[in-house]
This record gives sequence, structure tokens and C-alpha cells, in this order.
Amino acid sequence: MTDQTIVPPEFVTLAGQLADAAGMVARRHYRTPVAVDVKADASPVTIADREVESAIRALLAAERPGDGILGEEHGSQGLDAEYVWVIDPIDGTKSFITGRPLFTTLIGLLHRGVPVLGVIDQPVVGDRWVGGGGRTLLNGEVVRTRPCPDLASATFAATASIGPGAAGPEVIARLTGGTRYAVWGGDAFMYGMLAAGFVDLMVEAGLQPYDWAALVPVIEGAGGCITDWQGRPLRLGTDGNVVAAGDARVHAAALELVGA
Repeated sequence: MTDQTIVPPEFVTLAGQLADAAGMVARRHYRTPVAVDVKADASPVTIADREVESAIRALLAAERPGDGILGEEHGSQGLDAEYVWVIDPIDGTKSFITGRPLFTTLIGLLHRGVPVLGVIDQPVVGDRWVGGGGRTLLNGEVVRTRPCPDLASATFAATASIGPGAAGPEVIARLTGGTRYAVWGGDAFMYGMLAAGFVDLMVEAGLQPYDWAALVPVIEGAGGCITDWQGRPLRLGTDGNVVAAGDARVHAAALELVGA
């Protein structure tokens, strides 16, 4: 679980300022003919990814120079600091480069390694989730996950099919066969929709810390559960295999299913 006692208001204010700065950059590049480079892991990256992270880092350098930073595009520093900001400047770069307004900026804050604050920001649609201190807000209003009695009643979502390294085809078959509906695509935006009560289950594999750090306070603050596939809290060093659910009953059933 997140540490619900250590989220000073100034951190929440700063996280909002970081998201505001990021959004200004992302909107400037959105639906423009940006060049797309391919990283070593075959994932795409654009000038928007790099400039958004640079904008966030510049503000952190001015406001919180002693904090650590773990970013997707510009590396890490000070990971042994008490507070570490975890940044995914454009989560869903494939959505971004194809003009779909489903990408987000993810801003997470770790306190002594525990996720305590998370922001999922969609700067085109204007949706912003802020999770921490035991609650989650969507555009300033408290949101909660929805109850779901069992896996067979659940709507399951995933960004893409889980790769073979995580026993992908078998897991996907069990998930799609065991749930009511399955939807694909959306990246972190769909975790926000889970927190808001529109999706019941997310299962993914191989996420990096900048993919999941912001999600933990958002999901847990809305009343949901998010762990690795063994039911353990997400911390630095996890394998990145993630199960998130709005209802603890669905979470428990999904853990049994992915471990079958």
C-alpha cells in the first residue's frame, strides 16, 4: 500500500505545476509532423518526449534541487534521496504520434522508495488524476473504483498483448476468456479510467518504474488494488508485471489466473 501519511500540500501543488508545464509542451507538438526515433528497445520517442521531461526537470531543479529524479528519457540522479520524482513524459508515444488523445504524462513521487503521490495528466482532453494521502481526484472531484463481484463480470483492459516472456498467449487467453469484456490500448489513461470506475481490471507485463510509479497512489487512493503478479507491492526492482483492479475480489481472482 502507499504511505498515506506523507503527502505535504506543497508536493501536491508542485506536482500540478509540473503537469501544467508538461502539458504546454505536449500540446505544442501534438498532431504535428514530429520526427520519430526508435530506441534500443524498439519503442518510439519524439522531441515531445524529450522536451516534456526537460521542462519537468527544469522546474524540479528550481523548486526541489535536493530530490532525486528517475526519468524515462534523460536518466536518473539521486535515487538514494528521501524523495524521488519518477517521470514518464509521454506515456503512450504510439498514441501521441498517431494523433490519438490517449497519451498521458505520468508524475510519481517516491518517499523512501514508497509511491506516495501520483499524477496522470491528459493535456489534450484535459483530464487529470491526482492520487495521494488516501484519495484520488479527477479534475478536482473525488473518484472511486466501482464494485465488481467476480472476474466473470469484469471489464479487462491492457495496452497490448502480453509478450512471450511473461507466458503471454496463455495469460491473455485466460484473461479474455475469464472476463466479460476485453479492451486494448490506452496505456496509463486506462488506469485512470479504472480509478474512475469505468474499468475493472488491468494486467500488464514488463513495466518500468516510470510506467507504474504514478499509478500506485492513483489506484489505491480510489480504493483499488495494484501489485505485481505475486500480490507484492510495487517497488523499485520489481519485474514490472502488474495487476490492478478496482475491487479486491477481482484482484484476488486475477492473481490466481495469471499465476495458473
